[in-house]
Formats: sequence, structure tokens, C-alpha cells
Amino acid sequence: MNDVLARATGVTRRYGEVTAVDDVSLDIPAGQVLGVLGPNGAGKSTLINMFVGLRRPTEGTVRLFGHDPRDLKARRRIGVTPQETGLPETVKVGEVYDFVASHFPNPLPKAEVLAQFSLTDLAQRQTGGLSGGQMRRLAVALAFVGRPELVFLDEPTTGLDVEGRHTLWAGIREFNAAGGTVVLTSHYLEEVEQLAERVVVIDHGRIVADDSTDSLRRVSGLHRVTVTVPEVPPLPGIVTVEHVGDRVNLITKDADQLVRDLVASGVAFSGLEIHSGSLEDAFLALTAKKTETVDTTAGTEH
Repeated sequence: MNDVLARATGVTRRYGEVTAVDDVSLDIPAGQVLGVLGPNGAGKSTLINMFVGLRRPTEGTVRLFGHDPRDLKARRRIGVTPQETGLPETVKVGEVYDFVASHFPNPLPKAEVLAQFSLTDLAQRQTGGLSGGQMRRLAVALAFVGRPELVFLDEPTTGLDVEGRHTLWAGIREFNAAGGTVVLTSHYLEEVEQLAERVVVIDHGRIVADDSTDSLRRVSGLHRVTVTVPEVPPLPGIVTVEHVGDRVNLITKDADQLVRDLVASGVAFSGLEIHSGSLEDAFLALTAKKTETVDTTAGTEH
């Protein structure tokens, strides 16, 4: 069994009358890529903030490498990319690296870090002149400067274009292949499906699923009917509707009946495809999303 690098035991975090995390227990073993999913406000970021020592639990305990997460010796062994990163606008990219590297006894070489995240040509650029996607790549790069054993990435690819996302995925895979451990939150379920071997789903501050990615794909009991159709008619049995370009995904528990109903509706459609058991389907089932229209087009780097 892999060593446990971080552990939350019976952790609850309240903000006044609001309970953001509710009695959560979670182990993070060495060498794993763990995906953490949940709707907005589910408690994902609060949980990560407790693991990295930015928040203290109201109840329960969190240990990082066996220590309090605020212990400097423990924190030097991790890397973090928060959801939002604020930097002085006049500081250059290379200077940001220098500042972060000064906190670690054996940082990765600057050239290596900048090259890994396609930042070499931006080393002399002030951070105030970076695009949103460039700033995001810098924020992720900084998590790896101190040669961490465990990295927490909170929505790391928000604002990145397709190429930028794939560059970051390659970096995560390379880090993991060398023995590194990653905890990843993302609204892009495809991203978690591509990278994570284990997935935890959080809803209303509680863990509602914790299993391998493959197992979660199978448990949803849902199917995806994909068509090109000018307008989706009101049909029974649709759990949710997703628009992806000119294609429409109809999520349902009974694909055969939905296709029969679609034909009977008389609406013109083409390019019928039926798939089952995706991670996204499992997420929708576990968080009880009902007949919601979703636009899955990702944001792009500007």
C-alpha cells in the first residue's frame, strides 16, 4: 500500500452559519492523481485550503506528511495553484520565479520550469501584460518550482486554450510518472477523466463518491444520445441536455426509449450516436442534476 501523504479525519469547516465542508475523511496516497469534482460551492476549494494550511478545520484534523499543514517543513514538500493568483503588475515573470525559488533549498532551474510551461519567451514580460491564459500557466508553473512531492491544483486550466490544456496535462503526467502525487479539481470533467485514476465527488460539503475513474463510469446507469437537431423537443426521460457546437447530447437512463420518443416526435435529426458510462454521466447522477441545459464549450486563452 502506498504511503499516505495527507489525511483529513472527520473534518468540518464552517463560515458562520454556512457549513462548507461537512465531516469529511480523505486519504491522499503517494503516487496517485486524485480528481476532486463537485458543483460550485460544494466545498472543494475549502477542503484543499485546509490540506495546504490556509484554513483550519472547525472540527476534525488534517495532517500533511504527518504534521500540521501550517508546519513549514511540511509545506516545503508541496506545491499549490489556487483558483485565483494575484501578482504585482510590474514584476516580471522571471522575477516571480526568483522570488518563489528563494523559499526552497533546491528549486528546479528557472530555464527548465519556464520551458516546461511555454513561458521562456515571457521571462522579461511584466505580469500585468500577460493574458489570462499566460497568467494561468505561470500560476501552475510556480507550483512545481520547489520540487514538490505533492501538488494541489485548483481549477488549473481555467482560461487556457486547447493547446495550453494539453501542455499542462503532459506536465502533470510527467510529474506523476516520476513519482509525484497530484490532487486536481476541475470543472472540465474530460480533464479529470484523462488524468485521474481515482475520483472523489463532493456535494453540499460531503463526499458522495470515492472510487476509481473506471468504476464511477460504470455506476451512473446513464446513457448519452448524441444527435444534430435544430431544437430539442420536450421528451420524457431526459436527465440533462448538453450543447457541444452543433451537436446535442441527451443524457438519459433509457437510450432505446428516448430514441423511440425522438422519432415519434417528428423532429428532424441526424448523426445519431449512443454512448454509455462516462464520468460526466456519473457526476450528473451523483449530484442529482435534473433536466439542465449545459454549454460544454471551454473558455479559451486570449
